[in-house]
Amino acid sequence: MLLFVGLGNPTPDSENNRHNIGFKMIDALNQNFKLSKQKPKFKGLLTTGNINEKKIYAIKPLTFMNNSGICIRELIEYFKIDAGDVIVFLDIEFGKIKAKFAGSSAGHNGIESIDKFIGKDYSRVRIGIGRPKTKVNVSDHVLKDFDEDEMIQLEKITSDIINSISILIDKKLDLFSSTVNNK
Repeated sequence: MLLFVGLGNPTPDSENNRHNIGFKMIDALNQNFKLSKQKPKFKGLLTTGNINEKKIYAIKPLTFMNNSGICIRELIEYFKIDAGDVIVFLDIEFGKIKAKFAGSSAGHNGIESIDKFIGKDYSRVRIGIGRPKTKVNVSDHVLKDFDEDEMIQLEKITSDIINSISILIDKKLDLFSSTVNNK
């Protein structure tokens, strides 16, 4: 049993923000693997199903990015999911994908919230959303929508992740990172 978590913010005006890359990945998993309809549970939008004969829970926390841990803790306690079976999708440099187990938050408030509520022993899949090219505040940058060119690239990145999901499910994080970055 695995729990996929997509970090993001639940407001309609945030839907296409860079910060919502995690929500976009959960939507892509739902669509590509025909998971159940999203239902509001555990302070998030929960969906379930099977991928490669493995039971999957996928959630988009509705607690906003900086309080994601609240939602995740409730869900893992209810279903008795080990933190080691949690895989979180979040952001890094545009176009890059990096998967790893445990580690620091690197100043990411969503990860800090999860660490506070479930510890640090879970997997993270960082998906590139880019950084500001000018002296714009990083928080302003991540709350902006992707431009048209980035949306085209994002479709390819999402497809590469979906096509390599079995590697991620097997928790072969280095192989997953290598595979999706070399397509």
